[in-house]
Amino acid sequence: MAELIVKDDKTDSQSAASVGREPMTVYLAYAEDAQRQHYLALQVSHGNSLYDALVQAGWLEQFPELDNWCQEVIDIVTPTAKRWHVGVYAKKQPLNYQLQPLDRIEVYRSLSADPMSQRKSKTRG
Repeated sequence: MAELIVKDDKTDSQSAASVGREPMTVYLAYAEDAQRQHYLALQVSHGNSLYDALVQAGWLEQFPELDNWCQEVIDIVTPTAKRWHVGVYAKKQPLNYQLQPLDRIEVYRSLSADPMSQRKSKTRG
């Protein structure tokens, strides 16, 4: 059965309120290393933060180093550090970033070597 949606100021505010209660899907991705990669589709509430999703997914328990890092930077609003470990669609975001439907949360690992220098050494070798 189809639902008819009529737009006016009154129904827009009502539908916005009901949408806020419905869960939305976000995706989480983390490549621990070349062999261990983790992907997860997660239902979260509207208004949830990036940090909330990491907690809800159980990743802070599963990855203690991520939990330690989160505790160190939880109050930072502007991610400027080179060693920032989380983002959405390859853009570093603070832990209080409010999630949008279908966001892809990415957990970055520290690189053992600079990718540019690795490429240069491959072309010389």
